[in-house]
Amino acid sequence: MFHLRTCAAKLRPLTASQTVKTFSQNRPAAARTFQQIRCYSAPVAAEPFLSGTSSNYVEEMYCAWLENPKSVHKDSMAWTSLTSTRFSTCPPPLSSGDRNQHFLCGRSSVGWRFEEFLQRKWSSEKRFGLEGCEVLIPALKTIIDKSSENGVDYVIMGMPHRGRLNVLANVIRKELEQIFCQFDSKLEAADEGSGDVKYHLGMYHRRINRVTDRNITLSLVANPSHLEAADPVVMGKTKAEQFYCGDTEGKKVMSILLHGDAAFAGQGIVYETFHLSDLPSYTTHGTVHVVVNNQIGFTTDPRMARSSPYPTDVARVVNAPIFHVNSDDPEAVMYVCKVAAEWRSTFHKDVVVDLVCYRRNGHNEMDEPMFTQPLMYKQIRKQKPVLQKYAELLVSQGVVNQPEYEEEISKYDKICEEAFARSKDEKILHIKHWLDSPWPGFFTLDGQPRSMSCPSTGLTEDILTHIGNVASSVPVENFTIHGGLSRILKTRGEMVKNRTVDWALAEYMAFGSLLKEGIHIRLSGQDVERGTFSHRHHVLHDQNVDKRTCIPMNHLWPNQAPYTVCNSSLSEYGVLGFELGFAMASPNALVLWEAQFGDFHNTAQCIIDQFICPGQAKWVRQNGIVLLLPHGMEGMGPEHSSARPERFLQMCNDDPDVLPDLKEANFDINQLYDCNWVVVNCSTPGNFFHVLRRQILLPFRKPLIIFTPKSLLRHPEARSSFDEMLPGTHFQRVIPEDGPAAQNPENVKRLLFCTGKVYYDLTRERKARDMVGQVAITRIEQLSPFPFDLLLKEVQKYPNAELAWCQEEHKNQGYYDYVKPRLRTTISRAKPVWYAGRDPAAAPATGNKKTHLTELQRLLDTAFDLDVFKNFS
Repeated sequence: MFHLRTCAAKLRPLTASQTVKTFSQNRPAAARTFQQIRCYSAPVAAEPFLSGTSSNYVEEMYCAWLENPKSVHKDSMAWTSLTSTRFSTCPPPLSSGDRNQHFLCGRSSVGWRFEEFLQRKWSSEKRFGLEGCEVLIPALKTIIDKSSENGVDYVIMGMPHRGRLNVLANVIRKELEQIFCQFDSKLEAADEGSGDVKYHLGMYHRRINRVTDRNITLSLVANPSHLEAADPVVMGKTKAEQFYCGDTEGKKVMSILLHGDAAFAGQGIVYETFHLSDLPSYTTHGTVHVVVNNQIGFTTDPRMARSSPYPTDVARVVNAPIFHVNSDDPEAVMYVCKVAAEWRSTFHKDVVVDLVCYRRNGHNEMDEPMFTQPLMYKQIRKQKPVLQKYAELLVSQGVVNQPEYEEEISKYDKICEEAFARSKDEKILHIKHWLDSPWPGFFTLDGQPRSMSCPSTGLTEDILTHIGNVASSVPVENFTIHGGLSRILKTRGEMVKNRTVDWALAEYMAFGSLLKEGIHIRLSGQDVERGTFSHRHHVLHDQNVDKRTCIPMNHLWPNQAPYTVCNSSLSEYGVLGFELGFAMASPNALVLWEAQFGDFHNTAQCIIDQFICPGQAKWVRQNGIVLLLPHGMEGMGPEHSSARPERFLQMCNDDPDVLPDLKEANFDINQLYDCNWVVVNCSTPGNFFHVLRRQILLPFRKPLIIFTPKSLLRHPEARSSFDEMLPGTHFQRVIPEDGPAAQNPENVKRLLFCTGKVYYDLTRERKARDMVGQVAITRIEQLSPFPFDLLLKEVQKYPNAELAWCQEEHKNQGYYDYVKPRLRTTISRAKPVWYAGRDPAAAPATGNKKTHLTELQRLLDTAFDLDVFKNFS
């Protein structure tokens, strides 16, 4: 039982003697086997730090480390061999006097003294310190060292707020004065935007790894307070960096994710991220997860925080090995971290290190933990810091003497004091100095766009024709496609001959032309390869050979950029976060995420609200991700109708009551540069083509939200001519009336503004009522930034017309609340803007087909009844 007692002592020093005794009494004496035995039952304590909980780490240590490597759910013989070799005994102690003990003592000191320094200087400030798990700093350094030794030269990290400043200072090596000046309440903000609190900021740094003498690049991704939300973002960025450097096995670029025990067990995004870890288009070939397990979540005990025995049990879903280790034993921690890094390097799969520790303070430094865990914190306050205990051990062994230890401490304290003095010279806060994903060469040296113009997004007819011909063919010999698909490709070919495009072909031409220009395109989401509505068909499947596929888009040009199209797992939160991270890595890629139906984006709302919408304002980080959200009221019920455009428009940062300077040079481009994201609802395939190309040709990057159609995919009138896509053409922010009403504008009685699919309903009804000369219809294609300049011209063109906004969505949804005040500002509130559409409702749409048609006819009646608003004038 010696090894068991040693493991227990290393694991839980406060209760080791009691737990080992209990275990020894219950464990039958028997020869060691390779059958997992779970016979230990620990009492469930009122407070977990005192006498254990149902999460029994001693048992896990015994079963996983000493008895059976397969108890971590790994069946590979190679894995069994490695763990048997590494853990045939407890982690071997370093021999007395080993130089690594000196090294470890020095590394441990910086984490502890950093927190002590912050506490002395800013005792009343929130900083979410690492006290109780200071060993995290040498642990991360060990993982990075070992990975660097194995060939990794780029490590991308994600973590919550606890310990973030310490990691920035002592792992990433952010200048200490830049960290300290963040505590100065008089510091002025220099960059545009809101900025963020200091314990959310990221960092990018390239330096020499002193252990391996190799270059290493470290990136810590900025994160919101939403715990674990950054996990898929880190994975996506890692995947992108691997892709761009040709690292197909994850040998050069890797990720490290830090977690808290309560969040790791409680946040569903952890599960979604694990499920992406081994998918062909999403794998990053292994992530090292480090759990800072302080055995409490804010004020919640483990017995209230999870149903699983261990906080790390979610990792079992992908058979990841889980190493539990006592954070008060630095040598054991370093050993485990080396093995974890070695495991990731060898097998390229996820691995988890569970640092069983405690939290010396409350949730933050201003919080009183004894309100809810009084006995636990009485014990914690008796605990010596890990460095102090380890230093005392080394002094007692004669490895170091007291003066040496004190000199090491004073040396780091002096460094902090000198940095603190320099920090007082900082007068301006530059958030851009904390950028986690720089784009060298894309902007000027001071971070500005190289121009404020956008070239034509049109293409020559030869290019359009070539792409169309490939899109309507099978570029691989002896490849049998489905008969129905043959008819679709034949229809495409006929459209090309007729110089027209539908929605799918317009998308194909936008993608294909960008690939020719060296722009990588990645389209991801549920069922995107075929398309939810069976319109895209970017991946062809041989009907006779299993798993034989063809992607014609990759056969367009001899030296084109690669096209990646990949069906995702049935996840929105995780996959959208992943694609956002992928788009962070380079501005020279078009990264798109398509929702199966627009409604489903709300399960990824955290990524939209915390990263995409405010990302540039908080972190000075541009991102060009594109969201394709199928939207339209077509009688398909409440959950397959609305992409909730009102939510996106509500979060736009423009002022509805301020008319911008319409005479400003490059007004439309400046609007795009100033906005937080772009929201469009295209009514023609040609305009969809242009907005996709514009996304890359702009000299900066903004998220693009596109409400895409469903019925318009096959609508006979939803076609565009090649003439709308030739050189000199651009994306049309507004498509004005071009029929008889525009020929005699003074005779127009009503000017209807609309966006998207409802335009086709309106034109059909107008023709049926023979009102083509009395009612003009103007389409707003770009909703945000709002096209004040073009709409002012439209209103002035029809001096006798009353103005109305028409939408198929309910009045409290859709675009009305966004458009109306801006239209009123455009015309200096000279006229009212009337409403034609569905009444307010709680649900986005009805589930009854007859009710749907009745509502549609009612809104059309309102739109074309020229007397309907007279009683309200």
